Formats: sequence, structure tokens, C-alpha cells
Amino acid sequence: MLTIQLVGTSLLQDLKGLLIPSGPYKYFLDHTRAYHVLDSFDILILVPYFAILIILAIFGLHRYQLVYLYLKNKKRPGTPATFEQLPVVTIQLPIFNEMFVVERLIESVARINYPRELVEIQVLDDSTDETQYVAQKCVETFRSQGFDINYIHRGNRAGFKAGALEEGLRIARGQYIAIFDADFIPDPEFINKTIHHFTNPRIGMIQTRWGHINKDYSHLTQVEAMILDGHFVMEHGARYRSGRFFNFNGTAGIWRRETIEDSGGWQHDTLTEDTDLSYRSQLKGWQFVYLPEVVCPAELPVEMNAFKSQQFRWAKGLVQTGMKLLPQIFRSDLPWRIKMEAVFHLTANCSYPLMVLFSFIFLPAMIVRFYQGWFQMLYIDLPLFLSATMSVSTFYMISQRELYPDSWRKMYKYLPFMMCVGIGLSVSNSRAVLEALFGIKTSFKRTPKYCIQSSNDKLVEKTQYRGKSGYTPYFELILGVYFALTVLYAFSNENYPTLPFLLLFVVGFLYTGLMSLFQSYFHRFLGSKVTD
Repeated sequence: MLTIQLVGTSLLQDLKGLLIPSGPYKYFLDHTRAYHVLDSFDILILVPYFAILIILAIFGLHRYQLVYLYLKNKKRPGTPATFEQLPVVTIQLPIFNEMFVVERLIESVARINYPRELVEIQVLDDSTDETQYVAQKCVETFRSQGFDINYIHRGNRAGFKAGALEEGLRIARGQYIAIFDADFIPDPEFINKTIHHFTNPRIGMIQTRWGHINKDYSHLTQVEAMILDGHFVMEHGARYRSGRFFNFNGTAGIWRRETIEDSGGWQHDTLTEDTDLSYRSQLKGWQFVYLPEVVCPAELPVEMNAFKSQQFRWAKGLVQTGMKLLPQIFRSDLPWRIKMEAVFHLTANCSYPLMVLFSFIFLPAMIVRFYQGWFQMLYIDLPLFLSATMSVSTFYMISQRELYPDSWRKMYKYLPFMMCVGIGLSVSNSRAVLEALFGIKTSFKRTPKYCIQSSNDKLVEKTQYRGKSGYTPYFELILGVYFALTVLYAFSNENYPTLPFLLLFVVGFLYTGLMSLFQSYFHRFLGSKVTD
């Protein structure tokens, strides 16, 4: 019979004695564990603790599955046929208040090596600031040089990016639509490397891999690059190679116009219109191609608030897309392997609210498990923790090895920090998921970019687009302090194996919270100086 216990009052005694682990209190801990049985309070703590841990472990095992699918399906697609007569391509450039990067974008697109008479460029500008004048002047310059380039400005932002793309599509003359966001610099051979895959009449979209212009700018941009590399190498690679659905990433890709129209066009009832259209197209039977060898460099967010805003939009949009399309996916005749991968893909961000809830119950759960002894923690808790966390290191380090076979080991030093940042994002992304689940509508918030390509570029002078931190940093700081107390408790009770794990939470929450508040304060300070 299991003779282990922690009554509710024992939890309060532990918390009260957190700072005095020696003397009579420690003697009490050492001599009472074996004489108690679980009470209702303990069960109230342990049920959600294990439920959340099991769900997070399942998502962790799914990451292992993606690694397996990627490594198993190494075969690359064959060389496509070539068009006898090259088709017309329309290049759409959706922008909104991008005065620092819009010229760089238009100039890079103008350098694309494709017959000029077969290229139409649409600058889809919804800007409300000086970007309008910068973009118009740049468009006029290239039009005078013989480019078919048009400036299209809307008086409102109906549908946001999806609305702008839809507006441009109505008047586009190309049967193939390439899309680049404002922070991208496409390779001059981009179209030549991608367009011929459309000789297969069932190919509806071609996605290329994102590169990183400013990867070495800071530790934060190094982490962002690792996260994106994991997505583009492991997720896209595994899904594409194994015949699962994968998504267009909103930029650095080309669509067949017929595919967009056949699938219902751009819709703007989610914040990830790209994923929404991707799934609707593949449900219609269109096939997608992913070309990791074709790299389109882009600028990474250099501020914590900008990075959190980007992740917030993606997290909320994927959940919205899941709520919209998963019922249709389950009713379809698709194989179950495709259906289940769609579930994991579109619901993965639901792990963030679970992480926040888990953060709150971790300390009382650890006290309960401390009373139950090391044997249970070793054979029950530890495997679940490893499934939920260690898959992260495997997932991202294999992606680094694939991309940088000669230098990938150097990225190990960023792995703990990447895990910290992922934990720190859980508060902001939890709010995104809950807003999606409860149907709370918010506007499409662009990720501000500043034409920062190296540490020599100055950010301090560019304050126009700095975002506000909101209230989430304070919540992150509270959790950081809470986990600092948890570290103190674990140390006082010689629970040393948990300390590295707990320190990830401390650093993650404190770093994201402090960086958000500091950058927001710095923005207000600079803004007041400019006003003065």
C-alpha cells in the first residue's frame, strides 16, 4: 500500500519554512515523509500537474517524430521540366509604415534576373506615414527606367495584409504571384530558381527558406535565427518530404494565381492569412513545393517587444486557423497521418497557456513530490520532463547541423538561452492563444524593421515604430521572482537535479520582462527628447 502523504497544512508549513531549512523544521521534513497518505489537497495539485506534463510531453514526442520524418525522407525532388516560354510573374510587395526598409526592398526586387517585359511589380502600400512618399519616389525612379512597376495605395486597411494582396491580385497581369515582405532581400535568381516547378500543373505554391541578414547582431537575433531555422529545416522539411501539409510563410514564395482563386482567395478572418490559404489550397488537392536550397535573406527583429509582437501574431493566427479549418480537415478524406500532423501544427501554441499554468503549480507540486520520495520522481517525473524539454535541443541542433555542417557545434552555447527565451514568451503567447479561443479580434500588428544589418547600424536614432510593452512584462517579472523562490526551496532541500531546469524559468521570465520594460522606457525617453 502506498504510504505517502502531504496534507494541505504541510504545504503551508513548507512555504513558511522556505528560508529556514535547518533546525527542527528540517528534522520534521526528514522524519515525517513515510507516515502520511495523499489527501484531497495533494490530489488537487497532482492531477493538473501530471495532466499538463503529459500533454507537454506529447508535444515533445511530436518534435521527435518530425526529426525522424526529416531524417527518414532524405530523397530530394527531381529536377523539374522547364517552360518553353517563360510566363509573366507579378511581384507583390505589401508594406505598411516601412520607411527604413522600403527602398532596399524595391531596389532588390528590381535586380531580379528575369526578362523585364515578363515582370510586373506592385507596391501595395497601406502606410499612413512618410513611407508613402519614399515608396512613391522609388517607384517613379524605376518606372522611368522602363520597369512595369505600380504604386497602389489604399485609403483604409480593410483586411490588412490579406486585403492589400487581394486588391493587387484583381489587377495583376501575371499568372504567377511572388510575394516579399518589406524586410526581405530576394536573390537576383529567385524566379529562375523557382518558376520552372510550375511546369507540373498541380503545383500551386513554392516556398523558399528564410535567411538572416542580421543574425550576429545580438544574442536575441541568434536565438531568433535558431528558432526560424528549426521551423524551415525540420518542420517544413519533415512535412514536405513525408507528404504532409505545410504552409506558405507569407513571403519569399510564389503562388499560381489559379490556386489562390480556386481556394477562395485571400481571406482575413485570421491573423495568419498565409497558413489559412495554404490549408484551403491543399484541401483542394493542390500540391506545394519547398526549396530549402533557395534562400531569401530577411531582417530579424532586434527588439524584444517587436519579437514578442511577431510571435503573438503567429501564435494567435495559427489557433484561429485551427478553429476555422480543423473541422473541415477531419471531415475530409485525407489520410490520418496528414490529419494528425495538421492538429499538431495548428494547436502547438496551446502549449503556452499550459506552461504558464504549470509554472504556477510547479512549486506546490514539487513539495508534494518531495514528500513522495526520489524513486517516483526518477521513474515518473523525469521521463516526462525529458520528453517535454530535451526534444527541443535535438530538434534545433539537428537543424543547425543540416545548415552549418562545419560550425554547427558552436551554436550549442546559445541553446540554454534559446530555451529561456521560449519560456519567457509563454506569457505573451498565452494571451494570444486565449484571445483566439475566446474570439477576441485584434488588428494585424506589423513587426517593425529598421534596416539593421550589423552591430554597426544604430538603432537608437530610429524611434518611430517602437511598440509598447503592455502589462505582460510585469506578469513575466512576477513569474521570474516566483521561480527564484522555487530555486531557493529546491536548494535548501538539496533537490539539486531540478536547479538547471528551474533556472531556465528564472532567466527566461526575468529576461523577457526586463528587456520589454527597458526598451519601452528607452523609447519613451527618446521620444520625449525628440519632442523637446
